[in-house]
Amino acid sequence: MAAPKKKTSKTRKNLRKAQWKAQASVQAKKAFATAKMVLKSLARTQKMSSTENSDVNESSTELN
Repeated sequence: MAAPKKKTSKTRKNLRKAQWKAQASVQAKKAFATAKMVLKSLARTQKMSSTENSDVNESSTELN
C-alpha cells in the first residue's frame, strides 16, 4: 500500500515555479533573438537580390 507523501510547502512550490518561469523566459528570449536574426538576414538577401536585378535591368536597357 502506498504511504502518504509529505506535503510540499508553499515556499518550495513557489521557488520551483519561479525557477521554471525564469528558464522559460531565457528560452523565449533566445528564440526571439534567433527569429529576429533570421528575418534580418532574409530581408538583407532580398534587398541584395532586388538591387542585382535592377542592375541587370539597367545594363540590358543600356545595350538596346
